[in-house]
Amino acid sequence: MKKSKKITIGIIIFFLVIALIIIGRYAVGLYFKKKFSKRPPPGVIVEIISKKNFSQSLESYCTSLSSKTLSFKIKKNELLEPINFNKKVNKGDAIAKLSNKTITAPFAGVIGKRGISGSSLGSENTIILTLDDSKKVLCDLKIPEVYAAVLKKGLKLNAKFSAYKNKIYKGKIESVASRVDAQTRSILARAKINNDESEIIPGSLLEIEIFYNDKDSLSIADTSVIYEGNKKFVYKIIENNIIKKTEVETGIRNLGNLEIVSGLIEGDKIIAEGLTKVRPGMKVKPIINSQ
Repeated sequence: MKKSKKITIGIIIFFLVIALIIIGRYAVGLYFKKKFSKRPPPGVIVEIISKKNFSQSLESYCTSLSSKTLSFKIKKNELLEPINFNKKVNKGDAIAKLSNKTITAPFAGVIGKRGISGSSLGSENTIILTLDDSKKVLCDLKIPEVYAAVLKKGLKLNAKFSAYKNKIYKGKIESVASRVDAQTRSILARAKINNDESEIIPGSLLEIEIFYNDKDSLSIADTSVIYEGNKKFVYKIIENNIIKKTEVETGIRNLGNLEIVSGLIEGDKIIAEGLTKVRPGMKVKPIINSQ
């Protein structure tokens, strides 16, 4: 009897221990469920929809020309004093004093010398003096005829000169030819480029970017778009900071932004960053993008 009593007591203690473990685990589960079930909504970077400038562009190359240029053929033995080449002069300043006359500048510019040897001019005593106004430089561009519908006077452009790689020179299309060149299938366009510091030297090769279809449109960051097949979606923030998956139609891409054609209106709020942390119908904590 004593042995069977011990066995019975042992079985009872075993089941009591099991019951206590089960109850303890259940209690711990309830505690953690209560503690973590009300997690704060995730913080996400939010962008307020507004209008930005969009445009398309085409690229080309050209050789710079002075907006005004003159040449003077003079004899070295007629010079009364040396010429200061590469000197900037104003209109009316003397640029060369000769024994029989003084040559004055008809416009402001830089004095130079054409690189022609004396033998090619028929006399080693002859030099070609030049005066160039390069505050604005001209540039003749050959534009493919496929752009005939958008190429017009007044289009804005950016120019780059390899000697100043990080600088952009602003300009615009001054005129457009009325015909397409049958041999090159291109249209000739002349550009005028601001060169206030006279950094672009006449004859320099320039990289040109011409902007067309310039317009102000609704814009979103390209990081806010979800791609699903041929469709595009964004997470729009509605009442009580709940998010809604919204289909959008986009247009031109420009400097990390996408043009919105339909699906959103100005003032809407969308998630710009943090898409992996959310799902439709979820509540979020908006962090306004200050950029």
